[in-house]
Amino acid sequence: MTRGKTSRRLALALGALLAVTACTDPTQQGSGGGEDAGSSTGGGGGDAGEDVVIATGGEPDSFNPVLGYARWGDGKIVEGLVRLTADLEPEPLLATEMPEVSADGLTYTFTLRDDVTFHDGSALDAQDVVATYETAIDPETASPVAADLTALELVEAVDDSTVRFTLSQPQSSFVAATVLGIVPSESLDPEPAASADVVGTGPYAIETYRSGERIVLEGYDDYWGEQPEVQRATFVFVEDDAARAARVASGEVDGALLPAQALDRVEQDDEFEVVRRDTADFRALVMPEENPVAGDPAIREALDEGLDRQALVDGALAGAGRPAYGPIPPEAPEYSDVVEVETDVQAAEAALDEAGWVEQEDGTRARDGQAARFTLMYPAGDTLRQNIALAVQSQAAELGIQVEPEGLSWEAIEPRMREDALVYGSGNPYNADLSTYPLFHSSRAFQGFDNPGGYMSDAMDAALEEGRSAMDEDERVEAYQQVQEQLAEDLPWVFLVYVEHDYVIRADTWSGWDVPLVEPHEHGLQGGPWWNLPAWTTTTTAAAD
Repeated sequence: MTRGKTSRRLALALGALLAVTACTDPTQQGSGGGEDAGSSTGGGGGDAGEDVVIATGGEPDSFNPVLGYARWGDGKIVEGLVRLTADLEPEPLLATEMPEVSADGLTYTFTLRDDVTFHDGSALDAQDVVATYETAIDPETASPVAADLTALELVEAVDDSTVRFTLSQPQSSFVAATVLGIVPSESLDPEPAASADVVGTGPYAIETYRSGERIVLEGYDDYWGEQPEVQRATFVFVEDDAARAARVASGEVDGALLPAQALDRVEQDDEFEVVRRDTADFRALVMPEENPVAGDPAIREALDEGLDRQALVDGALAGAGRPAYGPIPPEAPEYSDVVEVETDVQAAEAALDEAGWVEQEDGTRARDGQAARFTLMYPAGDTLRQNIALAVQSQAAELGIQVEPEGLSWEAIEPRMREDALVYGSGNPYNADLSTYPLFHSSRAFQGFDNPGGYMSDAMDAALEEGRSAMDEDERVEAYQQVQEQLAEDLPWVFLVYVEHDYVIRADTWSGWDVPLVEPHEHGLQGGPWWNLPAWTTTTTAAAD
């Protein structure tokens, strides 16, 4: 099949999707694009597959690791002391081996590789590690990474190649948190480096960065490890689902994140391969404490019991997901079924009746002159969250609760999170501590997108702190049992679904991308088939081998 015929077929196949999703926000155009978005042969394939063009679902707020970039590693530009493998096990990266840990669990000592240079040519040493971590935990930095490092009391350079971390109390998740990318100490004095200036030790350096459009990564010639075969990678930032689908249909890109509705139309075509990834990526309704309706316990209970999660999966997600009841995925050893609830509309209505939310003649409810009505925000252009918001609106209406979906930019959403409900996404499969503490500890209330609803509970804080510090596995599991019991009791959020991550990648061009990976919420440059981009080989190389 010729590329031209296939592109026309894809364009026709995706037509229905574009007609539906393009109207999610008529004011928004695809944020990628421009004259060079697909400049290499075949949208990025190149003669030997050395170039690739990928359309991601959005642009990172920063490429600086201390500001949250590549929070779970695999940043391609930056590297940490350790990395997490596809089976979620930590292994040394910039460190020569896993850390030496003291008997009391309070000190971790790492030895650094001696053959590593940053993209600016400077050599990696212990002072770079110290500066990176000190900046990350500095309150003035306001880094989201600080939530993962609350036990870190001191980081010091023992010598040029040895770094020692001292904790105020044991932290079972600490090794997993040392995926934090290391940057030169000079870049962090006195302010964190701007995105365009970030240099790391990774296999790729930033060649070109255009905010709102794209970032181009180029293989770093002096990389300490094996040179990647894909030497140039262009990540085009296309927030709107319909615009990404159009890029695939036109042949402009080699890979993309797509909604499930689009995948169904292309998976029979031999131009692209479809990739479906299991995840710990949940969607939930953040119900802010300050909202008179969304913050009411009876409203939360009614939605928790009355919403049909499987119907959300089948409808809003087109089957590409599974019901969710909490932030810890069912596969995790800490998971407790105490959070699970059977859909029971009658029980939901009874909870509203008992709390004084009286049904009106038109079927809606009110209490003391206050209508059971609240706004539900979602990011415009995100078809999946829009579908969830609309499905929640429909199901909630059967309970007499009026939910008013509103699609907004993230810039408009952030200042309103204290008062308006939000379709929220987060989650990771790595550690129960790292997937709960930032979201529900009172110290993280209103810290960016951590705990955006302002939930505060002494009992929850105690359980989270116990789980974070417990070194014994049974004690950890018991602590997270309490965390989940508290979530089930307080219902600060209403958890709905875990979403499947769906992608396409140009067929018969690269090998090595198909690995068994359970993805976290963050999956832009880090997730998808390009999670291990440096390890890809071209099909011509594979054939030669």
